[in-house]
Amino acid sequence: MTGNLEKRIYQHQHGIFDGFTSEYHCHRLVWFEMFEDVHSAIDREKQIKRWRREKKLALIQRMNPTWSDLSQSWKR
Repeated sequence: MTGNLEKRIYQHQHGIFDGFTSEYHCHRLVWFEMFEDVHSAIDREKQIKRWRREKKLALIQRMNPTWSDLSQSWKR
């Protein structure tokens, strides 16, 4: 969950954070959801974290079947 998705993507793509994205070199944004309310966003994040991998992959596949980098067209 972040209040500034573009900044967070930049940080992940440039290895500013240690953790999953740095260790596994995950640098494409293939899915995201936006919320007006921070509490709703946190609840959704917790919900998805409880899901099995297959369900998470199906969510991405439905929203972005080509697994395109959704941040590719953003100005950096």
